[in-house]
Amino acid sequence: MRNPWVYRSPTSGARTRLFCFPYAGGTAAAYRGWQEDLPGEVEVCAVEPPGRRVRHREPAIRRMPELVDAAVAGLAPLLDRPFALFGHSLGALVAYEVARALPAAGLPTPDALFLSGAAAPHLPRPGRRLSGLPDAEFLAELRDYGGTPTALLADPELIGLFLPTLRADFEVFETYAHQPGHVPACPTHLYGGQRDHRVIATQLRAWRALSPSVAGVRMFPGGHFYLHEDRTAVTDAVAGDLAGLASATSGAVG
Repeated sequence: MRNPWVYRSPTSGARTRLFCFPYAGGTAAAYRGWQEDLPGEVEVCAVEPPGRRVRHREPAIRRMPELVDAAVAGLAPLLDRPFALFGHSLGALVAYEVARALPAAGLPTPDALFLSGAAAPHLPRPGRRLSGLPDAEFLAELRDYGGTPTALLADPELIGLFLPTLRADFEVFETYAHQPGHVPACPTHLYGGQRDHRVIATQLRAWRALSPSVAGVRMFPGGHFYLHEDRTAVTDAVAGDLAGLASATSGAVG
């Protein structure tokens, strides 16, 4: 039976699983093409939270703790080999909290963490809450934010079906409050867009205050959704960082 939490193409030669968490309103399709771009030893597992696509009949989750607990339980059967977590925007915060929650669940911890397009969560958050806006205002904000397909926004029937999930995702972000606790010890890679006006470089680099193991910061051409502007540049960077991790591990003594 297929695990509803992930879309993947299992390969016998894969040594590492890369779990990819989507941004607010996103789906596993945000990582379409990554499996083809990455080396065969990496198996891409694109995460599909409730409330979208084949899981559209399930209610979307509105709070970070519940989302993290559900994700940990859903991914647990696939943590039987080395793995890394990648998340973009809201997905970066979810990936970070999943990494923090795994030890308490008695599960393995990631070998690497990729946090993309997300300000460090201990920083103040400017701006108003969007999740409770009337539909017309909420949709206008979504158009300005980007990331939501234009065809979806232009179809009143489709967007009406998807609005509860979009609102739920924004509610997860708006109600999330970082708490002190376990800090992932794995190498943490920070990715961002050079023209991202929502998450500027200093907000991205502020993750260093939460993680002593930041391995580097990469800034790509593009805005907040830079990973869709030049996908191969991003997947090449991920492949290089994972290869560097493998080399360091194979060269370790003891």
